[in-house]
Amino acid sequence: MIKTGNIIKVGIADAEIVSPPDTIRTSGLGSCVGVVLYDERSKKAGLLHVMLPDSSLARSGEINHAKFADTGIPFLIDRIGLPAARLKAKLAGGAQMFQFSGQKDTMRIGPRNVEAVKETLKKYKISIVSEDTGGNSGRTIEFDPVNALLHIRTVNVGEKTI
Repeated sequence: MIKTGNIIKVGIADAEIVSPPDTIRTSGLGSCVGVVLYDERSKKAGLLHVMLPDSSLARSGEINHAKFADTGIPFLIDRIGLPAARLKAKLAGGAQMFQFSGQKDTMRIGPRNVEAVKETLKKYKISIVSEDTGGNSGRTIEFDPVNALLHIRTVNVGEKTI
């Protein structure tokens, strides 16, 4: 099958939305979490590249909503423009990229990001259809809103589709 759409790229601490025939991709998911929200009826989808779990970690001043799980998910729901009840989620990332002896909870960024994303999705009653989180390898993900498949390439592990 020949793809006819564009690949919309999402940067770190960024969010974008797509409709077919476009797909959406983000790279560099180490401790970051890629959150895909999609609607099977309209085929609209959005991708959020969450960098940190909680906006309370922001320095003073204007915050980048897409950077944090607690502000990024409602921001993406708003950008998609559909009721949260219609959306489903797929997740990837949240790796523990570095190991430190006597590791403090603050250094568990990947696992904390995953926990914060799940907590926020639960608050909006958005079900997680599938996920590929944790481990200690980086990922690149690409979502196709036509078939709702998330293709994942994991460094030194391989590829899979969920």
